[in-house]
Amino acid sequence: MLVAEADVAPELLAEVSALAHPPRVVAVFRRDDLPRETRPVTLALWRVGDPGNVGTLLRAADAFGAGVALSEGCADPAGPKAVRASMGSLFRVLLSAFDEPSGKRVALVPSGGIPLPELDAGREIVLVLGAEREGLPPEVLDRCDERASIPQPGGGESLNVAMAGAIALYELARSNSA
Repeated sequence: MLVAEADVAPELLAEVSALAHPPRVVAVFRRDDLPRETRPVTLALWRVGDPGNVGTLLRAADAFGAGVALSEGCADPAGPKAVRASMGSLFRVLLSAFDEPSGKRVALVPSGGIPLPELDAGREIVLVLGAEREGLPPEVLDRCDERASIPQPGGGESLNVAMAGAIALYELARSNSA
């Protein structure tokens, strides 16, 4: 990996930035240099199109030592909004294609699944999360071994996909440490 530094005038950074307050530092990287492989716990994202959600899920995966698998139709994890939401986690989280990770595939559904705290996760698990509005289509659900839901005693209808992924990772970490 080649590393180089160069001073750039602040007004030039302001011209290339999409932010209201332009950054003082810019990094340029090759997409091929991002970490690629799988981990025992993986979030598999099905057509999660919002870059903020993809970035937030990368950040949660980083916090819990998980990988992220992306289907076609997901927001680009290297896009500006996803990178910003990941807070640098993009450069540490192992990425793979949606079908690459092995292990028990568990669809995270809004209701009707095994309560997540009761899930027997096993050694390798792939938590499959769908896009906000559409969720997981039948053909993806059929390829999953189980369905799990996050108990919502407050009566909420569903959770934002990034929030659901973070809660699921926390619950797996909690139950594996008990």
